[in-house]
Amino acid sequence: MIKGTAHTDPWWKKGVIYQIYPRSFMDSNNDGVGDIKGIISKLDYLNDGTENSLGIDAVWISPIYKSPMKDFGYDISDYGDIDAIFGSMDDFKLLLQEAHKRNIRIIMDLVINHTSDEHPWFIESRKSKDNPRRDWYIWHEDRGKKPNNWVCSFEMKNAWWFDNHTKEYYLGTFTRHQPELNWRNPDLRKAVYEMIGFWLDLGVDGFRMDVVNWYIKDDQYRNNPWKLSFNPIDVQKHLYDRNRPETHDICKEIRVITDQYEDRMLVGEIYTNDAGEAVSYHGKGNDELHMAFNFSFLFQRWSARGFYKNITEYYNLLPADAWPNFTLSNHDQPRHYYRYRDGKYTDARAKVAAALLMTLRGTPFIYYGEEIGMTCEKIARKDLQDL
Repeated sequence: MIKGTAHTDPWWKKGVIYQIYPRSFMDSNNDGVGDIKGIISKLDYLNDGTENSLGIDAVWISPIYKSPMKDFGYDISDYGDIDAIFGSMDDFKLLLQEAHKRNIRIIMDLVINHTSDEHPWFIESRKSKDNPRRDWYIWHEDRGKKPNNWVCSFEMKNAWWFDNHTKEYYLGTFTRHQPELNWRNPDLRKAVYEMIGFWLDLGVDGFRMDVVNWYIKDDQYRNNPWKLSFNPIDVQKHLYDRNRPETHDICKEIRVITDQYEDRMLVGEIYTNDAGEAVSYHGKGNDELHMAFNFSFLFQRWSARGFYKNITEYYNLLPADAWPNFTLSNHDQPRHYYRYRDGKYTDARAKVAAALLMTLRGTPFIYYGEEIGMTCEKIARKDLQDL
């Protein structure tokens, strides 16, 4: 942990945050997978204290927890350990030490909407209906049909999966291998909060919170209304499986934990088409997330008028005590260099977009490689490794 200076703005209001997708960032041992030692080897490139480096202030690392990798690390089987493909806990501790020497903060991905079906919690939960951890996940009795019409985003099927052992359904809105945690259970909440404290005690400087607005589901399990959409994963109005009011209580509780540590930061992914809903996760008096991701640039076409409208609408929606942020790319979307390609004007467009990102009021998030104009490769379908 890096100590801040008294009576100044917090570091995340003044800094640049650099996202690293670890498996493709830097491979230290030539096994074809990027790793923690690879990240350590590039810390001087990121910030060595001179003008010869990028000068970033923090690194957000996509999930490196132990995982069967059915969803590339977003299916966690052990919140307290590092997956061997990325290295060891000792490697991670060294990363913290070396990053902090260079005044680089480390932000971890916090995936607590769901776990892997190989997590010990779920293994216990599915053993029997009266297991003490049964209610740590969302289960529903079998009444001869699926409990409701909620959709599994990645498999594009109903989100309820039948467990042959206990003859009940469990909820998995990403894949069948990612059962949803039951945030209404106080013992589950306590276990997750203890895990958060473990990483903060270790020296982690904050968290990027995955799909924050999915945490709480409607306890009556009502059907979502259908809507017309060309996007197969956006065919419902998510009234009952997302953006439930109780989710804000969880954010407040995690904020209280985080505020017990100096200079820590929470930024949340709010997966919604409603910008007003997204900024609501700053809370009242900024008592929830320090920042709620602003994804508006990810879908912005190349248009000066469009950018202007986008920016002004976002600023106008923000609560007075909330801090803005902007990003052009991330691990879920094509890089901005690729999106704004236009023959001989591609370089110019990419540079103008980057200049805009770095000069707007707010914290810029950079996806690794954007600083060198990295684009997207066209990969044959047979060569893809995906869900």
